[in-house]
Amino acid sequence: MNATPVGALLLCRAAPEAVRPPAHLLREPMVLTPAGAGWSVLVPEGKPWREGPGGGEGEPVDRVTGGWATALAVGSTWPVLALWWDGDRAGYTLASGFRRPVGYIWLADGTPVGEDEAMRTFAVRLGLDPVLDVQALEALTRQDPDADADARLRGLLAVLARTGVVLPAGLGPGEPADRLRESAGAQHEAERIEWAGWRDAVRVELDAVESGSLGPWVRGPRARAIAAAQLVVGVPLLLAGLRRRSGGWLVAGGVLLAQGALGLAYNRIRGEAEAFGTR
Repeated sequence: MNATPVGALLLCRAAPEAVRPPAHLLREPMVLTPAGAGWSVLVPEGKPWREGPGGGEGEPVDRVTGGWATALAVGSTWPVLALWWDGDRAGYTLASGFRRPVGYIWLADGTPVGEDEAMRTFAVRLGLDPVLDVQALEALTRQDPDADADARLRGLLAVLARTGVVLPAGLGPGEPADRLRESAGAQHEAERIEWAGWRDAVRVELDAVESGSLGPWVRGPRARAIAAAQLVVGVPLLLAGLRRRSGGWLVAGGVLLAQGALGLAYNRIRGEAEAFGTR
């Protein structure tokens, strides 16, 4: 069996200050650090794919990271790319808004087992060059005896480098989770993301809304419609997670419900504050 350790990275196409609020709602300790112009990376501190809630058997790393990516991307204006690897496979999951996530998988020896259409969808959603970048991505879907799974992910990152992605030193495919965490924490601008309860989560979310450039978009009819949609989508996701005992879907549903509830609450609180002549 291949001895490649298990690891995962969450690449977010947004600055750390935009990623921080939804990352808190994942309720998973992570290290957040810049990853190039317009990109940030989240590195999990724990290993939920090894041990699930209550000490039970954990889920596969691709399912866990896919749930995180979906939870972060829904309701955001930026996509999230989960990169993962273990002893048998490696791959990615790209989540963007309410659209169905797209992903690709390679076996440990680099054998592609995904669908070519996934790469084209990947390029479109990230706004990559429809000729040069798509050709480079399609090369990753063809047999290559000299390229293992880690090399495939490095090839993917090489394409993303044209969009500004620059992973900090020590954060790369094939590295174990412990080393990824240490390397991320050693970065000058790194910060630790940790769940501190709903009160702090609300405070962080509202602070980001007040200081962010999208402030005018989080109030009014459009904002209330988005919040309501998050609640509508979050409930079935949460129920599906309970039925399947899937931590990834539970997290996605929980984050959607939390964001929807916070959005509606924010609109109400701000409206009442204005009615009383306060901020």
